[in-house]
Amino acid sequence: MASHVNPTVRRRRLGQELRRLRELKGMTAEEVADRLLVSQSKISRLENGRRSISQRDVRDLCGVYEVEDHRIVDSLMQMAKDSRQQGWWHAFGDIPYSVYIGLETEAASLRIYESLLVPGLLQTPGYAEAVIPGTVPELAPDHLEKRIQVRMRRQERVNDHERPLRLWVVLDESALRRVVGSHLIMCEQLDHLVELSTLPHVTVQVLPYDAGAHAGMSGTFSILEFDDAADSSVVYIEGVTSDLYLEKTNDVHKYTIMYEHLRAQALSAEASREFIADAAKVHADKMR
Repeated sequence: MASHVNPTVRRRRLGQELRRLRELKGMTAEEVADRLLVSQSKISRLENGRRSISQRDVRDLCGVYEVEDHRIVDSLMQMAKDSRQQGWWHAFGDIPYSVYIGLETEAASLRIYESLLVPGLLQTPGYAEAVIPGTVPELAPDHLEKRIQVRMRRQERVNDHERPLRLWVVLDESALRRVVGSHLIMCEQLDHLVELSTLPHVTVQVLPYDAGAHAGMSGTFSILEFDDAADSSVVYIEGVTSDLYLEKTNDVHKYTIMYEHLRAQALSAEASREFIADAAKVHADKMR
């Protein structure tokens, strides 16, 4: 495995391989759980890569699946060891969406539909400082500062000259109109958005109010894609107490179609830049 692959992706790949071995054996997760005297939910969590996998877990599962090739067992054991390493985000303590950060850090492309606010990867420090406590009202000051630092660190992927994230954002007009922090903060944020949208690997489209009903009215979502063929695409839906990750081909396909409809209804990239610049002028006028 390439040395740059982060622990989140390692866990995901290992989980996929363990699921493949179980299916080759013709066993259900419940049957495996009964054999190992563990809960079925543990087997599911190991296979979906949402929790750390110990070398002991791998050894026990390989025993159940009767894997006789020591090279395969050794490879899986090494993957388990590597998956317990820490990514850069762990230095900031307990981040509730750390699984997503791990996937985002490794993703080759990211498509986002956002209806209410500017996505974190495109936020200015001032906007982030205003929007985070607004969405998490009881967040302690020290935790707020960590959240801001993590958000700014995540943005390094957008500005990475060697391996830039291919980013496509469809943004509802309401995110441009809502005053987060102050009109000054909004001016700075929208000017920043216009600047970023000129980068060759960043596309921003605005979905105006007059577009009417659209496919994104059921909620915001993101689609992450990876260069390695072993890593399937993931649909991410953020929640208040827990997040949802959809990896089944049919689920990803449905959200991909939804995103294509959103892009078709939104303004073009050039028209969107003009629209955002005009919205910034409206905020500027209200400062006078």
